[in-house]
Amino acid sequence: MTIRATNQADVIPLRPLPTAADPAPRDLPREPLWRDLVGEVLRRERRAQGRTLKDVSAASRISMAYLSEVERGRKEASSEVLAAAAQALGLSLADVLALAGERLVSLTAARTRSRSRSLGAASGHRPVRRTGPAGPMGGVLLAA
Repeated sequence: MTIRATNQADVIPLRPLPTAADPAPRDLPREPLWRDLVGEVLRRERRAQGRTLKDVSAASRISMAYLSEVERGRKEASSEVLAAAAQALGLSLADVLALAGERLVSLTAARTRSRSRSLGAASGHRPVRRTGPAGPMGGVLLAA
């Protein structure tokens, strides 16, 4: 067995390619990833302050290359890295996470509306909405 063969592993892709058997329409946006949302928040805040990547990198003591990867959603940053980047931008870690959470909620809601409309129209079923508190025991399903 060669070294190359031993280094190969069965990898399950996080975002598998859609197949023809998928019931979801192709035009729906993909499920947002947390690292994309956090990176988007950091980049938006940095640009809103008119600061460069180099400036925030120096203030946070995070390498410019790594900070760029985080902003582009290519790296999953630790809480320590996120806290340092947030502090360099004059924010708390809670601020960054709250902004990313708000974005996740809005994207997920839009995606759900899009999916329920397309599935409802295709199958003749009415879309279902969940109301009330989230959790294993909470929530009520309503047919629209």
